[in-house]
Amino acid sequence: MTDSPSSLISGTPVFTHPEQAAIARSQGFEAAWRCAVQQGHKNAATGVRGSFAVGLVDTAGGVFMAVDRFAIESLCYRIDGDTLRFAARADELGHAADIDPQAIFDYLYFHHIPSPRTIYKGVMRLPPGHYAVFENGQLTVAPYWQATFAPDAGTQFEPAKKEFLGLVQAAVARELDGSKPACFLSGGTDSSTIAGMIRAVTGERPAGYSIGFEAEGYDEMAYARLAAKHFDVDHHEYYVTPADLVRSIPTVATFYDQPFGNSSAVPAYYCARMAQQDGVTKLLAGDGGDELFGGNSRYAKQQVFGWWDAVPAGLRHSVLEPLLLSNLASRTPLFKKAASYVRQAKVPLPARMELYNQLVHLGTGDMLTPAFLAMVDSAAPAHHQQAVWDSVGPASVLNTMLAYDWRYTLGESDLPKVRETTRLAGVGVGFPMLDTALLDFSLTLPDDYKLKGFKLRWFFKEALRGFLPDAILTKKKQGFGLPFGVWTTRDAALKALARDSVEGLVSRGIVRAEFSRRLFDVQLNEHPGYYGEMIWILMMLEQWLRSHAPKFKL
Repeated sequence: MTDSPSSLISGTPVFTHPEQAAIARSQGFEAAWRCAVQQGHKNAATGVRGSFAVGLVDTAGGVFMAVDRFAIESLCYRIDGDTLRFAARADELGHAADIDPQAIFDYLYFHHIPSPRTIYKGVMRLPPGHYAVFENGQLTVAPYWQATFAPDAGTQFEPAKKEFLGLVQAAVARELDGSKPACFLSGGTDSSTIAGMIRAVTGERPAGYSIGFEAEGYDEMAYARLAAKHFDVDHHEYYVTPADLVRSIPTVATFYDQPFGNSSAVPAYYCARMAQQDGVTKLLAGDGGDELFGGNSRYAKQQVFGWWDAVPAGLRHSVLEPLLLSNLASRTPLFKKAASYVRQAKVPLPARMELYNQLVHLGTGDMLTPAFLAMVDSAAPAHHQQAVWDSVGPASVLNTMLAYDWRYTLGESDLPKVRETTRLAGVGVGFPMLDTALLDFSLTLPDDYKLKGFKLRWFFKEALRGFLPDAILTKKKQGFGLPFGVWTTRDAALKALARDSVEGLVSRGIVRAEFSRRLFDVQLNEHPGYYGEMIWILMMLEQWLRSHAPKFKL
């Protein structure tokens, strides 16, 4: 038996099997899920699209669980003897005494805690695209879906553009719920596209919500205003201040079911709160466009490193590497960049992408106490990354990187950021760019439609040329980046909150006292943006611990 509820049903699943779809319409989602499970555990979620998390207990006490392909919805579970319990949140199943030091280390490395681990020992989170079955005391967890890239070399631009635009418009239409149409509006290509498509679908003036910052290099409001004018959006703006951060950081940090370090969570919360106060019940978000269609700068950067593999092996190993990696070359300014390039190119993916990981760069031994490091496996995050990379299956390097980012950038970071901050504000959220039909379309695009030379998201942008203003198509990606480090050097109250938080981790035996002093007294002033990021990560960890496990100490 189990003391979990007999079911947990969340999200908006779309059943493609005719019988299940009919049951969903007449009897509801739970009945449709039970029909799907009766037809086989392994395939129960395969034909279900949209966002969902499901946990079902049968009459014999067996449990079936699944989450959607990107884990837009969340499901956690815990096994106690012959009992399995499940819930949407990890903190519904874990206890303060269960805090896992390894999860804390993973958080410091990733800035979130990747599934299946959670902050609590014994509490697991179902990874994106996975199902689980618990029967007779035995648990099976496996993927029900894995990306299968099938690039079509015969793709023609004009037909593909027409199909793409139709799919985006249909995806936006599916996410609208009949209430006041509204969206986040950063001024980037994705959010601007969503705003324009809402207008095309509804014929109404959509509401758009934007966040600004009074800090040079961080504010994108000019682009948001451009999109709002172009699509005649009912535009709402809010400028976040350091005082807002001081008030809201504890609230946002505490609301998550485990430590979460994406710094744009606070701006997203203010955006959603502004919408809620305006009567909006659901916001559409643009997350996913970069990861489906090749919009992140690292894709082009890694392509440059890939050129090294095209050099004949004999020339590389016998001539170029001995020359460029010699001590003499490393001391010669002309060869320094070439030597750095070769050293990075020789590191295989995905490890190459983490060469500049902030925790590694700062030095785990310099930052963390020996007692804490003795309790963790510092190589575990790299093993996790390699396993995710290897799970992608046959695909080009570019497509493997995309699928890799579906797990880490979307499923573990950006989607929880938006899902939880909108929930905190009392607003629902939809992600049209992650519509299953649009995902399937992206799997068929040739690599050079995603990355043409160094042109990121080539097809996506060209297909939207004429729909979006050119200035938005050519702008640099920014999003709701937060000038936390800069503000911390200027605002006494914010710096006091940050320092007090990091010193809290010192008293818990996690962070070394000398590291904390150097971080605030020297490094933050030298490079506010870079070191401010680590201060934010540490601060959000301590703020979460103060609420959920105040007595935790090594």
